[in-house]
Amino acid sequence: MNAMKRTKTLKGIFRYLRPYTGYLLCTVFLALVTVLLTLAVPFLVGLAIDCILGAGEVDFARLGDLFLVIGGCIAVTALSQWLMSLCNNKIAYHVLADIRRDAFRKIEVLPLRYIDSRSYGEIASVVITDAEQFSDGLLLGFTQLFTGICTILGTLVIMLVLRFEIALVVFCITPVSLFAAKFIASHTYSMFKLQSETRAEQTAFIDEMVGNLKIVKAYTHEDENEETFAEINERLKKCSLRAIFYSSTTNPVTRFINSVVYAGVALVGAFTVIGTGGAFSVGYLSTFLSYANQYTKPFNEITEVITEFQNAVACASRLLALIGEEAQPSDEGNYVLKQVDGNIELSHVEFSYSPERRLIEDLNLSVTAGKRVAIVGPTGCGKTTIINLLMRFYDVLGGSICVEGHDIRSVTRHSLRAHYGMVLQETWLKRATVRENLCMGKPDCTEEEMIAAAKAAHAHSFIMRLPQGYDTVIGDEGALSQGQKQLLCIARIMLCLPPMLILDEATSSIDTRTELRVQDAFAKLMLGRTSFIVAHRLSTVRSADIILVMNAGKIIEQGTHEELLQKGGFYSELYHAQFAVPE
Repeated sequence: MNAMKRTKTLKGIFRYLRPYTGYLLCTVFLALVTVLLTLAVPFLVGLAIDCILGAGEVDFARLGDLFLVIGGCIAVTALSQWLMSLCNNKIAYHVLADIRRDAFRKIEVLPLRYIDSRSYGEIASVVITDAEQFSDGLLLGFTQLFTGICTILGTLVIMLVLRFEIALVVFCITPVSLFAAKFIASHTYSMFKLQSETRAEQTAFIDEMVGNLKIVKAYTHEDENEETFAEINERLKKCSLRAIFYSSTTNPVTRFINSVVYAGVALVGAFTVIGTGGAFSVGYLSTFLSYANQYTKPFNEITEVITEFQNAVACASRLLALIGEEAQPSDEGNYVLKQVDGNIELSHVEFSYSPERRLIEDLNLSVTAGKRVAIVGPTGCGKTTIINLLMRFYDVLGGSICVEGHDIRSVTRHSLRAHYGMVLQETWLKRATVRENLCMGKPDCTEEEMIAAAKAAHAHSFIMRLPQGYDTVIGDEGALSQGQKQLLCIARIMLCLPPMLILDEATSSIDTRTELRVQDAFAKLMLGRTSFIVAHRLSTVRSADIILVMNAGKIIEQGTHEELLQKGGFYSELYHAQFAVPE
């Protein structure tokens, strides 16, 4: 299974390399030039040694010519290596940019079920850390792999041509190097993969810890978090040490094999010089020893490359797994909603987040345009789930939801969501100016429209107190209070004026005085618009046209505020629990 997964990962890597075939060909050509000139230098040095026969027997004219040629070879080799590094950098960083772009695009189209089932830190670790390590391994591979393989083949061919007896010594010891490389590679892949996964788990935990540090401190949970971090850190230490242990054996193993090869060539070569009576000269022996060094050196480099490449492949497998995740079904060719009044019908809707636990069963609801629908009930009864289904963040498992008579599964998500305005209890502001945050849903709005929306949401006064007013850069950190963030989210929706509204605890972080003003603004905003109001505070839903009382995924009561109080049922109990009057 691992071999199949590795093969699939390698195919995915080659798919990303295909657009840069030109750079690859340049790398191969420059590698060949570098190797050929590098191999030429020992041969020329051997010829130079043979020009020095003894005292007074030195061919200085030929030596001068040989030194010029050797200098030219070294200069061209240096230039080739520099150009090859440029090509390798182009390939590595272009592939890194492409794979990160595809990973980010995939995150945008993944179903929310995938995002909800994983921590944000883990996903961020894959896109940032794994991508970086993959790029480093790829860069190292292109820099050394081509030249290493070409050097091994080139030196072997030249040695066979010059003196095949000595070349056989080198050739016989080669399988030992190959066996060592294969052994190390097979053991490092799984360990680097485990290291990558554990690092992602640690990143996810740190992200969660830092993001919720106030809650951790409020509940004095520091010691427990330290224990959890220590446990993850210990696992990361162990798997990292195992990975580093096997990867660090490459250098001593290959150096030992190199020494054996060098000693074998020196011994056999010395006997050959003595036995041939000068036919095999000292210069040739010097050339052979240089080639023996050049032949064995790439094995050391290649085994290091293989170790790094195993780490890169392990990281690439996680990246490609993310990119290969099944995206939400395409809605290309679906009906595009244009004129929406706000007529919505839920018919026999069934839904659950997990097959073991049914949440919503046989939910039926008909809402005509302009009606205000309040959804109340205990935590976990399915209120927010209905919002997720209306916005098509999740698709129903049974039944249907129709807008203006069209099943929303046959409508494009973009046109459906463009007709909804949404304010959630959990605010979201991007790191940008106040102006950019407000105009997110309506980029072409005028200055007057933006300020009018901010005033309607009672946000204009505190915006003007910011250092640069509407041009102040804010984020989702601590620059604004939670209530101010929510007012900006409310102003954002008041600027869009969509035909359908979803307000999920939209005033939960606002003080009572401001809430009364915002409720008044909402009342004006909701006139003629279909509105879904999710609320725990029942005082905010009294004016709704219909109140749906949910429990365990079912609507158990529905009616106006007065009708539900007269029934004396579940809603009445909830209401009197919040507004209990002492006898």
